[in-house]
Amino acid sequence: MRELVRMVVVLAAICACSGLVLSFANQATRAQRENQLLKFVKGPSIQAVLGDYDYDNDPIQDRMALTVGTDKDGNPIETNVFPAKTDGRVAAVAYAATGTGYGGEIDVMVGLSMDGKLAGISVMTHSETPGLGARITETAFTEQFRGLPLEGGVQLSGDGGTIDAVSGASFSSKGVISAINNAMELFPTIKEEVS
Repeated sequence: MRELVRMVVVLAAICACSGLVLSFANQATRAQRENQLLKFVKGPSIQAVLGDYDYDNDPIQDRMALTVGTDKDGNPIETNVFPAKTDGRVAAVAYAATGTGYGGEIDVMVGLSMDGKLAGISVMTHSETPGLGARITETAFTEQFRGLPLEGGVQLSGDGGTIDAVSGASFSSKGVISAINNAMELFPTIKEEVS
């Protein structure tokens, strides 16, 4: 019986120490992980959606955290907005939005020009089926969105819109459409804050 109690105490001590070390490591590396996410995931996506604009600033350095609403519990919802400026004037903005596909959440960087058009999209992260739903990242799909007007939202051609879905991946395509429409709903608030 003593051996069992001793083993439980030692195991509990090891678990507690491991939990403390992991918690400390999480806190110590948080800033570095956020910088890595900005540099290697969001950075290329921002460049992809704002690449058509001749901006003279660094959108990542000039990013703004804006409150765009509240959740169901009344807590503020913040989003990072990356402005593309020319001569100090904001020409376009990029920010992330989320939709639900076949395999889970799809994170999309959406670029919107201040004159009310989609500058472009870039799928940042997803859990879609490789070789099928994962084709939402291909330029043949993403380039269809460039230059579309914001009014009326974006829809697949099967739903009366102009966007052709990825063949065999309608759930994944609808997830991207959902993310874009979510971003477009936030645009009036973001435009007002940024202007």
